[in-house]
Amino acid sequence: MVALIPKRNVLCLLVTEKMERADERPNNQGGCIAIRSFPPPSISRCTIGGSTTISDDATCGSPRWIGKSLSCVCIKRKGHYERICMTLTPLQEERLQRLKHRMKVYFDPSRRDHQEALKALWHAAYPDQELEGLISDQWKEMGWQGRDPSTDFRGAGFISLENLLFFAKAFSTSFQRLLNKKGGKRATWEYPFAVAGVNITFMIMQMLDLQSTKPRTFVRAVFVQMLSEDEWAFDLLYCVAFVVMDRQWLEKNASYMDFNEVLRSTRMQLERELLLDDVMRIEDMPSYSLLS
Repeated sequence: MVALIPKRNVLCLLVTEKMERADERPNNQGGCIAIRSFPPPSISRCTIGGSTTISDDATCGSPRWIGKSLSCVCIKRKGHYERICMTLTPLQEERLQRLKHRMKVYFDPSRRDHQEALKALWHAAYPDQELEGLISDQWKEMGWQGRDPSTDFRGAGFISLENLLFFAKAFSTSFQRLLNKKGGKRATWEYPFAVAGVNITFMIMQMLDLQSTKPRTFVRAVFVQMLSEDEWAFDLLYCVAFVVMDRQWLEKNASYMDFNEVLRSTRMQLERELLLDDVMRIEDMPSYSLLS
């Protein structure tokens, strides 16, 4: 899954809402954060406080762009502000739409392909244990809430099952370690593995804000660029999120009642790592090294 990395420019995407903190605004007129991406097909740029200016239909730092549907963002770099505008490439747009479609698919226990995916997850988790049925007490061993795991997919849909199955096949060692709660001092009341996985999918969907028609977060902009490198970036990010969550669980000596707090801190760590200057792919994230 590792691809060659083309030369990249530093660019950013303009948000239409004002930043809350005045010290993050150029003359209190706009908020800026740096993100990185691949060279877009067309770029327009303006600089405030620097020696180079390439103007376009909106002035960087000017209130004229507030509220407009522009796909740009300002960044502050060494005392001046710079704005670079970009549009999605056809490949990014295609992969983004495909991912959005995956996120809209509900788990349907009557569909044959959904049933087969659930069976595949069981066999990946317990290759030496025969599954008695799609409704069975055995599912509780994996961390589902009851005998019928299909009832737990309502929050995130079929993609949450795809994520678990991807994790099990792509990083089987890490998957088995978390499934069987190996390593570290574990709480008496542990988090249920499978249900935690569904919650992680839902958390990532919220964090990336992919269902919105306009880009509203910098994390989303970074992730969309990552789709150029790997169509499975969402599933890879899921695997990273799961091991980060488990690591934080152990570091906080958490128990079941602390799960939501651990999930929040996991999201914060993922956002920080995605915005690091040298992170261009999921594989570049520092926490990716936790996977095995």
